[in-house]
Amino acid sequence: MGNPNTSGSGMSVRGMVFSAMFAALTAVGAFIMIPIGLAPITMQTLFVHLSGALLGSRLGALSQFIYVLVGVIGLPVFHGGAGGLGVLLGPTGGYLIGFIAGGGYLTGRLVEMRKKPGFLWIAMSCVAGLILIYILGVLHLSVVADLPMTRAIAVGVVPFLIGDAIKMIAATFITSKLRGMIKL
Repeated sequence: MGNPNTSGSGMSVRGMVFSAMFAALTAVGAFIMIPIGLAPITMQTLFVHLSGALLGSRLGALSQFIYVLVGVIGLPVFHGGAGGLGVLLGPTGGYLIGFIAGGGYLTGRLVEMRKKPGFLWIAMSCVAGLILIYILGVLHLSVVADLPMTRAIAVGVVPFLIGDAIKMIAATFITSKLRGMIKL
């Protein structure tokens, strides 16, 4: 008989619960927003970075995959209460894919590389994850909205830099305090 605390994939039930919890927190973060331009400033990226930094690459990416999947099937979890496949195919879809690849997976993978990651390592891991989110988001935005790359950066990155910096610092502080407390 297998371990009752793991699923058939070897993933702990606790890990799956934390992944679902961070998917839900990311959804809540979508409703805490400051409307500007094409996409509002939301609290989503705080929870995206926390999912990777606290849960690691596999569970962090899973949490964001769950979040995106729930939105794609039509639940109103994206910014402004939007849902459906159209959001993923629309101008902000690349950022959502970036949540999985950058915030969930890359941030988590980099934090995992150190047994006891320090504040600066966690912060730089979040920066790397955010850069990947921006790259995927801007590329998608440029194609979908038919914008030159410089314009896509101007509307899809520049307005969000200060807010994202503040959220990364907050995620780093929170991770520094909670990382050893979460047992997966």
